[in-house]
Amino acid sequence: MCFQYSLQNECDGNPQEENICHYTGEDASCEESEAAYVSSKHNTTNCGTVILGFAHEVPICNVSAAVMTVFQSNKGIYYDGLVTRAAESSESQANTLLEQTRDISKLNSSQVEQLVSQLENLLSGPTVSLALGNISINIVSNLLGATPETLAASSNRIIGIVDTVGLKLVLEETTETLLSPAVALSVKATDGSNFQETVFSISDPSNVQVRGDTRLRRSVGTDSSTPQGSIRLPPSLTQDLTSEQQQLASRVQFNFYQKSTVFQDRSLGERKLNSGILGASVANLSITGLQDDVIIHLRNTQPVPDLSRQPVTSRLQATILTFITYIGCGISAIFLSITLLTYLAFGKLRKDIPSKLLIQLCLALLLLNLVFLVDAWLALYPEAVGLCISTAWFLHYFLLVSFTWMGLEAVHMYLALVKVFNSYISRYMLKFSLVGWGVPMIVVIIVIAVDKNNYGLVSYGKFRDGTTDTFCWLKNDIAFYVAVVAYFCVIFLFNFAMFIVVLVQLCRIKRQNPQNMQHRSTLQDVRSVSGITILLGLTWGFAFFAWGPLNLPFMYLFAIFNSLQGFFIFVFHCVVKENVRRQWRTYLCCGRMRLPENSEWSRTATQKTAKKQSVTNLTSFQSSASSQSNNSSNSSSFLVSDSSEQLNGIGSPFDDTAIAADENHSSDVILNEINRQYRNQQAP
Repeated sequence: MCFQYSLQNECDGNPQEENICHYTGEDASCEESEAAYVSSKHNTTNCGTVILGFAHEVPICNVSAAVMTVFQSNKGIYYDGLVTRAAESSESQANTLLEQTRDISKLNSSQVEQLVSQLENLLSGPTVSLALGNISINIVSNLLGATPETLAASSNRIIGIVDTVGLKLVLEETTETLLSPAVALSVKATDGSNFQETVFSISDPSNVQVRGDTRLRRSVGTDSSTPQGSIRLPPSLTQDLTSEQQQLASRVQFNFYQKSTVFQDRSLGERKLNSGILGASVANLSITGLQDDVIIHLRNTQPVPDLSRQPVTSRLQATILTFITYIGCGISAIFLSITLLTYLAFGKLRKDIPSKLLIQLCLALLLLNLVFLVDAWLALYPEAVGLCISTAWFLHYFLLVSFTWMGLEAVHMYLALVKVFNSYISRYMLKFSLVGWGVPMIVVIIVIAVDKNNYGLVSYGKFRDGTTDTFCWLKNDIAFYVAVVAYFCVIFLFNFAMFIVVLVQLCRIKRQNPQNMQHRSTLQDVRSVSGITILLGLTWGFAFFAWGPLNLPFMYLFAIFNSLQGFFIFVFHCVVKENVRRQWRTYLCCGRMRLPENSEWSRTATQKTAKKQSVTNLTSFQSSASSQSNNSSNSSSFLVSDSSEQLNGIGSPFDDTAIAADENHSSDVILNEINRQYRNQQAP
């Protein structure tokens, strides 16, 4: 706030000329020194009006001392007049205009034009104080909230106001930055004859950095997210200017507009800018013939970790989704660990191929959840750039690994239930493991080899209050859509197609064997289908529908089902399965709940004999299965390996599941059908 006093001297003449002088000294008679300026209008007949301004309000009795200090320094000025309180200060008038723009929707085009004219008059002086400049920037920020139609007639003048503030702003420090919700202005003092490299970067209008050489750094806010934009001015910028121009190049200013309201281009049609507007000016000079490039960087302001990359603008909704996601991932990590321990501890549970695939998928999901939970914590340390890049890389890798093993689950179902094989597939699990862990590794290595900065700290929410959340993830949009979205789409489409094929196949089996399906209820079928849905990761498909008005509901579905995927796997593949519960009761329970060790499989002692006989029985079964396939246009054959595969523990799924042929009817529907068909073929 600047407080002004009017000093008037009477005369009979008329003003003939107008001059301006400035006073920046101290008031020796006041207890606190006050910086002041004087603007005088005088003429050759020795009369005029002088305006004396102070940075803080002082008693009127102390103003005389400041007046005398100014006038005594110039013997050509004689003053013998009155000291009175001047009219309302420029800052007070600007504050009045600021209040008028609080609700910009109430102003029409003509009212906006009038308001802009008043603000231009306030800025017409030789300098602009920090207080007046800050108020002016906030007025412009409020004006940007109006519709483009309302601002159409005043858009160039509004841009000019920001430029004027930058040109006339009083610099109390080397760099001054004025911030507002939608506009940021930084002004840095420079030496045109010895220009230093200058970098301006902005993450949002409340987070600005202006850097000169390594010894100079001006930061407003914290550098906690990837810049929306930046400009680098090379040290050779003023090299080819004339000496007069170099003297004028005493400051460089940077403007950033969060909203594009005053930057309308009809040629864009329905398209809209998806970034902020960034500009720079060196004392309003026109500089051409640059020897070094001026580097300008702008980033899409709509980053989010879903397919549309559309942010949740409500802080409340974002907070709820965040809690759901982290709590769900924590729960999944716990139950995935229990599932892994169960299948690894009890050898009888991991004898078949589906169980071995399940172990790999659980391991991938567990690692994905753990890295995800750590990621947000590591994002709190933006200075650890390498750590953030590494975390984002591992998060990307384990996400792709999880997708890949979901796809391999579908591949196995296709080979086991649809495709007819008359020969074995050697090293079945080894090949699956190379694909499941190797292909994602190739993808992420390519991404980081192209540019390590494809990974890093990104903002995944832009809220109405101007704040953001950060996360270590893929920064490059092209890398995201190619190495995540496209990769997922291929796997999801195949898994969905395989899901339909499995449902069709099971319906045919029901029609062909109605006597074997009478004991199954609809609830059991729904439970089996739900288990397949979770196993194939079809719930990730909710991301395809998170658009427009359906964005928020499907984001909730996406967050709930996918963060709890590990928990659902535990339910459908541990709690529901009878043979898993038997293992728990046999080895983990006590008292009445405990089962005798030999009660699970009555044929445990003859397993080796069963395995030896299985090779002989396979031939007749495969012939029968192939005949059935030709007659009914479907097949239910299985993968067969030779004796060497069995020695390596990678036997056919058929051989392994034959031991558990007495699987409970409430167990996995696919394995039950495999076992039933085998028993039917072996029945006399």
